[in-house]
Amino acid sequence: MYHVGVDIGGTFTDLLMLGADGRAVIKKTLSTPQDPSLAVETALRQALQDGVAEPAERAELIHGTTLVTNALIERKGALTALLTTTGFRDALEIGREHRYELYDLNLDLPKPLVPRHLRFDVPERMAADGSVLQPLDEDFVRRLVTELRDKGIQAIAVCYLHSYRNPTHEERTAEIIAELAPTVRVSLSCQVDPSIREFQRTSTTAANVYVQELVANYLAELQNRLDRMDFTGSFFIMLSSGAIATAETAARFPVRMLESGPAAGALAAALAGSRSGFPDLLSFDMGGTTAKLCAVEGGQPFKSHEFEVDRIYRFKRGSGLPIKIPVIDMIEIGAGGGSIAHVDALGLLKVGPESAGADPGPACYGKGNPAPTVTDADLILGYLDPNYFLGGKMELDSEAARQALSRLAKPLKMSIEEVAWGIHQVANENMSNAARVHLGERGKDPRHMPLFAFGGAGPVHGYRVAEILSLPALVSPLGAGVGSTFGLLVAPLAFDFVRSSYSRLEQLDWNQADALLDEMAHEGRTILENSGVPSSEISYQRSAEIRYIGQGHEVSVPLPDGTLNKQQISQIKASFEEVYRGLYGRKGPDVPLEVINWRLVASGPQPDRDFRLPNNTSQDQGLVKGTRMAYFPEEDRYLETTVYDRYALESGATFDGPAIVEERESTLIVGARAHCRVDSWLNVIVELKDD
Repeated sequence: MYHVGVDIGGTFTDLLMLGADGRAVIKKTLSTPQDPSLAVETALRQALQDGVAEPAERAELIHGTTLVTNALIERKGALTALLTTTGFRDALEIGREHRYELYDLNLDLPKPLVPRHLRFDVPERMAADGSVLQPLDEDFVRRLVTELRDKGIQAIAVCYLHSYRNPTHEERTAEIIAELAPTVRVSLSCQVDPSIREFQRTSTTAANVYVQELVANYLAELQNRLDRMDFTGSFFIMLSSGAIATAETAARFPVRMLESGPAAGALAAALAGSRSGFPDLLSFDMGGTTAKLCAVEGGQPFKSHEFEVDRIYRFKRGSGLPIKIPVIDMIEIGAGGGSIAHVDALGLLKVGPESAGADPGPACYGKGNPAPTVTDADLILGYLDPNYFLGGKMELDSEAARQALSRLAKPLKMSIEEVAWGIHQVANENMSNAARVHLGERGKDPRHMPLFAFGGAGPVHGYRVAEILSLPALVSPLGAGVGSTFGLLVAPLAFDFVRSSYSRLEQLDWNQADALLDEMAHEGRTILENSGVPSSEISYQRSAEIRYIGQGHEVSVPLPDGTLNKQQISQIKASFEEVYRGLYGRKGPDVPLEVINWRLVASGPQPDRDFRLPNNTSQDQGLVKGTRMAYFPEEDRYLETTVYDRYALESGATFDGPAIVEERESTLIVGARAHCRVDSWLNVIVELKDD
């Protein structure tokens, strides 16, 4: 069997293929926004030409994509209606009545995916304990569904009050829709997010059905392309939680794919960091469109159960659409190689969040973009070799980059080289500020965490970001330019489940809690067994979301193994206080605890994989490819800088900065005050020296 990981980004589509003997092939090609599956086919065909495997051999392909995120941001989903309990049609706009910027009188709020004229009150009502207060008016639902079908509605989200406790009304509504409008897609909140908090549950359910047809069509088209290539084997999708699932499961719950590509990168960083002796680190993934940062502790990336998409203000919680899904907790900003630089109304240099994307791409791609980007600046600074971009398969136009930068030189009254350094450093500062916000919200001190830099642009900017944050070291892996794809190949098959059942801890019905956990375990076991995982290899992680009575938010606390009982209260309390203290640096008030949600993750075994790349370095060349002029602020001038061949660097090799380390898909820039060594996993460890 051979294994393929494919990650579609905003600018490039990355592929890593591992043959049965461990040999690896890496491909990086421009993404095709009009049909993302085309870039996947292109990269896969190129990889198969290298002879590591044949298309007809048994294979496993794991895929990550930003398709769902882009569809929600660009509002390119289906025409969707919402059915909800009478009196609650405006929950999507009322939200939490939270002003994320208290004193902004012109505050912008995210627009709901479903406009008000397509949100409908349905006569029915469940009580908080799941008892029926008002039966479902089936005749009303029939009339409404018939009208929606005739008006061309493509998708319906159903979110009734307290359906997480009793889903019968939602399930009956789905049956009526299937009878009267079988081509209309339906999502039920009791299946998408069976937990409390009506606004978030409604928003998540609407988002799921909004993109369902788009994702299903995309996955079907990708499968057709694979079939035409005689690809045989398994096809899996990375979820936002860092788990993988079958294409059928992903098509049913596409909202869980929101952060699939970035999640894979965080997994790769966590595994590589643990192998190299850095279980605590800051994952830094910078591609062509965005930069993603994620804290990793104890070899595991931080996780959350709520995410915001399409934020109006990138660092402001509450300014985006809330999505309740299991997700690797990271911060993402519009700072990538294609981010466009401009001068704002105050005459200040700004970078992003707008991006040139894959088409037309940065000016130096020679595809007609006149606007200056980060990649253009990096080229002018000497950090990129115009004749070795993508291993020489794509030549960069230095003159086009200079012309683009000259558009800013005059209003800023700076030279082209000064503008280039300004763009480079503004991008670094933007990413460093994002890292501070991300780590500060989690009570972490960045000064004790090395930076794990990957992605096409990550190693170019990683050193300066680490320097700004006063980090002790920078780690750059082999194959950094397609780092996320390795995360795809080491992720386990897994799925997350949640059940809401409120109770004070001392008054908990332990039999009911065990029944909920057993129910989720059975559901997870069924999904994984149907995906080919033997029951003996399935593991379960159980947790409860607990808070002090009176608090508005809860924290996730691991649960003891085995049957729960009253004697474990003290153990659960101790675990809660440990988690709480880690987040907030102190113990909370001396008040009782209450449990809100029960969670379970059913997971298959994590694959143990590594890869080796062929060394195409000639014996005459050795470690050093040559030199070129590159700008280093320590000397405030361009220096003749040694260029090392990444593929010739073996374990134990050492060198000092300033230096440039080149591989086909990325370039590592090392500042003057650094010492570098290559560890046994072929990671370059850049140790920053104190001034």
